[in-house]
Formats: sequence, structure tokens, C-alpha cells
Amino acid sequence: MLKTAVLLAGTVVFRVFASPAPVPGGVTSPGTAIPLARRSSLTGADGVFNQDEAKAATINTINKHLQNQVNFQKNTGGGVEIRSPVALPSDVEERLLRREERRQSEALTDESNEEWDGKISVGTPKKGTAKQNFLIDFDTGSADLWVPSSSCSSLGCLGKSKYNPSSSSTSSSKPYIFSIEYGDGSTASGPVYSDTVTVAGITATNQYFAAMTKLSSSWFTRPCDGIMGMGLLPISGLQQDPFVQNAKSEGAIAVGQFSFYLANTGSELYIGGTDTKKYTGAIEFHSINTTTGLWQPTNGQAKVGSTTVLTGLQPIIDSGTTLMYCPPALVQQIYAQVPGAKVFEADEGLWSYPCASPPKISFNWGGKDWTVSAANLNLGTTKARSKDCVSALAGLDIGGFGANVCILGDAFMRNFYSVFDLDQQAVGFAALA
Repeated sequence: MLKTAVLLAGTVVFRVFASPAPVPGGVTSPGTAIPLARRSSLTGADGVFNQDEAKAATINTINKHLQNQVNFQKNTGGGVEIRSPVALPSDVEERLLRREERRQSEALTDESNEEWDGKISVGTPKKGTAKQNFLIDFDTGSADLWVPSSSCSSLGCLGKSKYNPSSSSTSSSKPYIFSIEYGDGSTASGPVYSDTVTVAGITATNQYFAAMTKLSSSWFTRPCDGIMGMGLLPISGLQQDPFVQNAKSEGAIAVGQFSFYLANTGSELYIGGTDTKKYTGAIEFHSINTTTGLWQPTNGQAKVGSTTVLTGLQPIIDSGTTLMYCPPALVQQIYAQVPGAKVFEADEGLWSYPCASPPKISFNWGGKDWTVSAANLNLGTTKARSKDCVSALAGLDIGGFGANVCILGDAFMRNFYSVFDLDQQAVGFAALA
């Protein structure tokens, strides 16, 4: 019997800071930039790698893509290997919960501790009601929108913004439930609705989403309210077009394209095209595997320095994942080319390298080498005063996708301007301005 998995993004969380006046469905927008906040770091203030945060990020990535495989099989009948979801160890969850409780308590007197300050909006406010705003993780590695429900009283919904259908004049209830199973055997679920959804002034008038009435306690430690999946229809658990596709089909945007610029400051998601101020030169586009529902350019290579180590890769470009992952056997081949590299944590697929001589790791799709900078590869030292640093490229086997599939998340995307093109079915990269 198939089991569904957690539908959560990794710990990388991007936030909307402001929204211009909405563009209603049917009115074309030339494209809009959405400011994004800097992601939470896996490096502590002392420069040491935070293993608990990394463990949670990895488990979220595993479970998210297990859910994608379940959805893909349900939607297409494709034969993929479905594994059981993975649970976050109870001691790790307890430490993360305690830290989040401290953070929320401190935020009552120190607002500067809370950097997540943005919004999307759902619904059309009835007279006397307020706009329903949500802090959202924009995730190219999933394809569904969900937010907490006003009926949710579980710990995972504590302190979150919640959707109240009775406050929206355009809310429409659907006759089915969206359900997720977590690795510890618990579930998250909620009814499905359609309503207007506005992201930085771009409005889709008939957007399907789930309003979760029950969420795992692990969601309490995430600063965002919910997720907007920006993948493709074959991996949608709702079996409905994600937001950008829907906005394009309704005529709210002219170009079926969105782009990410990720940096310590000034980060943004641009919907409806590209922001030419954020990159220089031409965008190098690469066709994706159109069958998987993922942003997955084909025929990739991995290099260490000038040496090509791996060929025939189909990496998933995933804004909802913090790190970079390849199957353990492939990662071992990469680190075999890195002097001083060694296994740091075998169970979690983590490797280290000498901090003084970071490797030059790059990915290539037949054009330029897209290199991960030393700063984005380094997750911090293995321990205080260590001369070894933990690498952002880890070994991970989640099955189902195949032996040549890597997941390239925030640690990769931060190095370039990344463009996701629905019209061309392609992913593109450009040098940062």
C-alpha cells in the first residue's frame, strides 16, 4: 500500500516584503519583482555548522520529493519506486522546538529578530473583514499551494496566519481533502478551496489550494505560514495548475516565466519575465525533462576544477531546498577529486574539506561552467576552531528519480540568476550583475 509523505519545503524560506496594487485576472501584467528575505543560515554565530538545522532540512527535502513521486504516480500512472517518509529524530525536533519558543518569546520585545515581513494575499475581503495575508515559501520543487486554516488548533499552526473561507466573497469549497503523511505516522490535512490569490500585484482568480486544519509540530519551527509550489502539473497533489501557470492562462501575465535572484541583500522573485538589473549577459537556457513535473534540465555534468567527474546528470533545480544533493556514489566520485576531503557524517551524507583550500565544484549543461562559490559551498566548521569545513554538497539517496538525479537548491542558485520558463519548458542561468 502506498504511503504519502510530508509536503514541506527545506529550511530555506523566501519572504514577500510588499505587494503593489493587484492586477486582476484577465489584465496582463508585464511582470513584477517580489523582494525576498535572506534565508536562515546553517552556520552558527560562532562559525560552526548547525547539524540539527541541516538534519531537518535534509529530511524535509527527502519527504517533499517522496510526495512528488506519489503525486506523479497518481497523476500519470508512471512506475516509480515509492518509499516511506522519514521522521525527524525526536531529540532534534525537541531542540528545534525549544529554540523556536525562545525566538518567539524574544521577538515580543525585539522585533528585529523577525526578518520575515512579507505577504501574499488569498481571497476577496467581505465588508468589515481584513485582507488575508500569508508569509510564503516559494518552492520550485513542489507544485501545490497550501496555508493554515482558521480551524487549525494543532501546534504546527500556532502563531501562523490562517485562512478563513467565510471572510472571502470569492471562496469556493471543493469536495475533497488534501492529506499528507509524516514520517512519524502523524498526518496533516485540510479541505481544498479555490479563491483569488495575489502575489505582488498579480492575481489568479481561480487558484486551487489547501487550507490545513492539522499540521505537524515540526512546522511550528518554520517561520513561514505555508508553501507556494512552483513546479509543474504532473507533481501536483491537487491536480491543478500552480499559480504562475494559472496566472498565465487567465491572462494576468503575458510571459510564462519567473526568475530568482538570491543574495544576502536585495533578493527577489520576478514573476512574468526577468529583471535585467539583476544579471548581465545572455541567459543560457537548457531544456527540461518534460515528463517529470520538475524543473530538471537534462544532460548535465559535474566538474571539480577543470576535471569532468560526472556526466548524464538530470539535476532538479529546487528553490525550496537549502543544500545540494547527489546520490552518495556520485558524491563520493566528486570528493575523490578534492584533496583533504573526508566523510563528516556518514548517515547524513555530509562531507568536509580543508577550509583553506575549498574545491571549485561546478555544473555544466554543454555551455558555461556554473560554479558554486567558496562562500556558498561552506556551511561552517565541523567544530569550534576546526580547520575543516562542512560542504553544502551532500550525498542523498531518495529513490524513484534514478541514479543520475541531483537536487540543486539554494546553495547552487545563489551563485547565478535562475530563470524558469514555462513557455520554452526550460531552465536558464545568467551571470549576476
